[in-house]
Amino acid sequence: MMDDAALLEALRRHWETGGGKDPDVEQEIYHDDAVLEFPQSGERFEGVKNFREWRAMYPADLKFHIRNITRRDDLVVAENLISYDGRPWMFTVNLMYFSGEKIVHERIYIMDGWEAADWRARWRSETPADPPPGPP
Repeated sequence: MMDDAALLEALRRHWETGGGKDPDVEQEIYHDDAVLEFPQSGERFEGVKNFREWRAMYPADLKFHIRNITRRDDLVVAENLISYDGRPWMFTVNLMYFSGEKIVHERIYIMDGWEAADWRARWRSETPADPPPGPP
């Protein structure tokens, strides 16, 4: 598997070209027979050919902000923020399973954030992660 710097660069390149900006570059990080799943919608896509075709027609302008990447052996977990067409940032988690230097299976979860419950305030501390960027 690639070193941490190469992994970060490959993921940055992938997300910078997302949303149909360059579907060929966006798919460089996948094995040809990779599987991509969106559990929240129940969708499963098999093979880079299928990823490329629907991503080339993506109807929104996507922006990403990497918050954290954790790596253990062949598993990489990316915590990101995503904005669709300049709308407010949403949280994403990508579970990426690698074989060598390419992804063989990825699951993507996307969700809105929410306000912290006031009743828990006395027990919590602030999250040390970077704050969301300004408007997308």
